Amino acid sequence: MAIATKNQYWNARLTGQNPALPGGNTNDTWSGSGGSTVNGNWVMTSGSWAITPDTSTYKSYTLLACFSYTTAPADDAVLLTLDNGTHKVEVKSDGTTTGLKIVGSTTVTFSDLDLNVSENDSIPIMIRLTLADGGAVRCYRYEIEENNDAVIDYKTLTGASSSSATVSFGNASGNVKWHSVYYSHFGAFTPTELMPSDFSQDIHVRMALAIVEHLQDSTKPYLKTQVNDANIVFAYDISPDNIRTMSHPNVHVYVDNITSPEFTALGGSSIEQQYDVEIFVSTKGVNYENAYLTGLNILGEIFDELYTTTGLNGTTDSLDSHEVTLDTRLDNDEIICTHQLTITYRRRIKMTRR
Repeated sequence: MAIATKNQYWNARLTGQNPALPGGNTNDTWSGSGGSTVNGNWVMTSGSWAITPDTSTYKSYTLLACFSYTTAPADDAVLLTLDNGTHKVEVKSDGTTTGLKIVGSTTVTFSDLDLNVSENDSIPIMIRLTLADGGAVRCYRYEIEENNDAVIDYKTLTGASSSSATVSFGNASGNVKWHSVYYSHFGAFTPTELMPSDFSQDIHVRMALAIVEHLQDSTKPYLKTQVNDANIVFAYDISPDNIRTMSHPNVHVYVDNITSPEFTALGGSSIEQQYDVEIFVSTKGVNYENAYLTGLNILGEIFDELYTTTGLNGTTDSLDSHEVTLDTRLDNDEIICTHQLTITYRRRIKMTRR
């Protein structure tokens, strides 16, 4: 898939309400029966709720569910379903409080879970299930793509053949607390393509990660041939130890500051936000002049790329200003040159899909 645009969002959002009356704006209702609200959660011992997607328009889906067991549903009890009319995938109970089955044309499992939240400091499971047009399935837990050992932590498989279409959650047995259920019919999104919070989505994904993706796709000579895509990253970690492990040249993108000068509509239905995007270009060389000039060429291409291709819609998205800080050598042992570009964007954000 790709980063969700401002017109791709969670079209159904439940946080413990009656699925038939979810409230809020741009929030689809569910059909079904079973359950009631208990302490802010939708609790079911037997029931199911569904939305029938329009498969003529939408064929790739994302379902994000946060739930916990009071008692485990029976083995093979269906908890989550995505079905686009040609392929289907289900998340099922395995009859225990420690495992889940993801069932499509094959079956894969998650184990060592704590679904009844019995361990000290345990938290409810978060499961993201995606189904793409064509049948590709991914299932993530806790919104993690890689674990602490940098090992892929999600499951992949192909959906089973199907001729119906539905998106559903529920449990025919056991006692399950459904804390939150979010659904998007706009695509099969990873955790870094569509985040649960629209605020975080605007700041991190649609701004910072979109710029990273934009620079990786640039056709300008230095960005295309001299900087490896793997070295154009968001600045999650710019500590010296981490920078030393990366090859040069490298580019780090970071959103430093977000402000909202004013609400642009009565009732706060939309606001203007300003984003200060920091971009660091690091090069290395014993001959500091070479490192300096290489970094300056890369920084110049970044500015040209972003200036000519982003922030072009003056009514909802514009580039307001920029500032450049160029590095120079102050120590005989210094071999790394880091130039910095700061770009300020102004965007009008719709606030009703939350």
